[in-house]
Amino acid sequence: MLPPKAVVFDLDGTLIDSRGDIVAAMNHALISTGSSPQPASKIVPLVGNGTRSLCARMVNLPENDPEVDELERLFLDYYRAHPLDFTRWAPGALQALEDLSLMEDMLIGLCTNKHRSTTETVLATLGIEDRFAAVVAGGDLPERKPDPAPLLLTAKLLGVDPGTVVMVGDGVQDVGCARAAGAWSVAIESGFTPGDELMMANPNVSIKDLSLVAAVVQRWREPTTKLKLR
Repeated sequence: MLPPKAVVFDLDGTLIDSRGDIVAAMNHALISTGSSPQPASKIVPLVGNGTRSLCARMVNLPENDPEVDELERLFLDYYRAHPLDFTRWAPGALQALEDLSLMEDMLIGLCTNKHRSTTETVLATLGIEDRFAAVVAGGDLPERKPDPAPLLLTAKLLGVDPGTVVMVGDGVQDVGCARAAGAWSVAIESGFTPGDELMMANPNVSIKDLSLVAAVVQRWREPTTKLKLR
């Protein structure tokens, strides 16, 4: 890996805490198709691999089952209409974006398994769509994280070597994607994934919230920089 030239963020559980809106959209889809609503404790652990995967797993069907089509459509329609009813910024997210934007020759990207349409709606509603020099979302490619393809595409769109990319995320899929792409990985402990599970993925660094991201990146750029993570 090389000195960082770009920082690429995951979205759900990393930049935003979207659990409330995901749960609301999922239960709307379940109820609309005759299934019982489910508690957040059952829905949230299944988040991270994309909308199709979430819908399929909620009804114990394979992703290619035609019955998942309607569930996914209802979920996406509801989510696009209610993108920020309960969603909040993750701790340190705005500070991280601001600090990185002030760093010389630093690019910022987004690589998420979240469906393209809902990703664009959330970014536009938050007013941050122009913060990212490249966005790769669920459905843009056949593959999704932890496959390296989405991050490799993000690096290509940013015009940088994957080895100069720092992938920041709260899930094992983010860490695995970074490793497979030959990129740096920063795991966020305040996201959706239990801490012990996240640590088992062996990220390069784990931090409590996003306010520390810029310091980590600067440390990798300038090895003499003192870094205090706790």
